Amino acid sequence: MKMVLDTNVVVTALRSPSGSSAELLRQVRAGSGQLLLSTALVLEYEATCELPEHLLAAGLERKEVGQVLDVLAALSTPVKIHYRWRPQLHDPGDEMVLETAVNGGADAIVTYNKKDFGTAPQRFGIDLLSPPEVLARKDR
Repeated sequence: MKMVLDTNVVVTALRSPSGSSAELLRQVRAGSGQLLLSTALVLEYEATCELPEHLLAAGLERKEVGQVLDVLAALSTPVKIHYRWRPQLHDPGDEMVLETAVNGGADAIVTYNKKDFGTAPQRFGIDLLSPPEVLARKDR
């Protein structure tokens, strides 16, 4: 399954290493599923994950977060944004997730905030799933 992670999934994986978001990243690292990532989205991950409240909650230093994001980028298939579909959503950060998914031909956007995406992903044939829903699928 080709998927794009919403920023909240990456933050949650850092803050809760025993949770489903972290398990999803471990599964991807083991070869199950394909992550799609654009330059704009990795910069969004970095800016958000390095906020002081997330560093404190995760018990990590900026350098460690950078290392995790480097691994995430290495595991991902890069996506160039050829078409912008804005505006589809209220949050520009969510727009980056949707644009990466559409331009990369994603099967799914993985998020904890499905309501933020509304029906936009479905218009492009993209599923909207939570990390536990992805883990429960056999076609990752």
